Amino acid sequence: MNIVAIQTFLAVHRLGNLNRAAADLNVTQSAVTARLDALEGALGARLLNRSRKGATLTKAGYAFLEQATVIVRMWETARARTAFPAGVTRLFSLVCDPGLWPGMGREMVEDWRGGHPETAFEIWAALAADAGNWLASGLSDAALLPEPLAGPGLASRVLCKDRLVQVATQPRAAMRWDRDYVFIDYGPAFRSWHAEAWAGDETARMAFSNPDWALSHLLTHGGSAYLPERMAGPLLDTGQLFKVEGAGSWERRVILSWRMAAEAQFPWLAGPQGVRSDPDSDRLPSA
Repeated sequence: MNIVAIQTFLAVHRLGNLNRAAADLNVTQSAVTARLDALEGALGARLLNRSRKGATLTKAGYAFLEQATVIVRMWETARARTAFPAGVTRLFSLVCDPGLWPGMGREMVEDWRGGHPETAFEIWAALAADAGNWLASGLSDAALLPEPLAGPGLASRVLCKDRLVQVATQPRAAMRWDRDYVFIDYGPAFRSWHAEAWAGDETARMAFSNPDWALSHLLTHGGSAYLPERMAGPLLDTGQLFKVEGAGSWERRVILSWRMAAEAQFPWLAGPQGVRSDPDSDRLPSA
């Protein structure tokens, strides 16, 4: 089975069209067709319904999709691990919740990089489900998430607590409903708290799963939202945002989970004192 054929299959699925996939891969459409034919022949199943209108996955295609993604990721990781630049001897792979990267994941990685110049880093954005699969398969070494990952060979520790505060682009106190309120989905626990704290029938006209995107929208269009205090702080200081008085706040834990087998190469995972805290408790590891 050819890795290029699998990459072509994923490109066709992503773009929904053989012509667009050919342009994206910088090959002819006939080359795309030949690769797909070879892949389907090797698997003994038709993966795509192909027509002039586009390409859609068959039942077998859906079944193969997740495995194809893992195969390509493993191939890319293998290439990265065997093609280090001069002075680099190892690769560290981190999965990070998109909402934890600004002002937290980025600073953590910069600190690690500064202390370990022999290490190359790769960062993947994902939520807990994918992160758990990637750690279990060995594709990634650690994950920064608002929840712990459990499983054989995995360890976790609480890094800190992340406070979410309501901010607005105009100074004001808490109000029953802001027509320009932007909802940011931080997961089931936040949704439950939010529904209890702000009971009502109103639904936000704008919603995001990523606080970075929501912040960009706020600064362009105005409104209010719950943002991590670490992100909002600098903008509160400059007067671009204002804390909504009386709106309440919500805390979530930030947890680093990792493959215990990776500790030998990356001892910083367990912390400066080898801390493996219980992520189900509120106890924070000592610094």
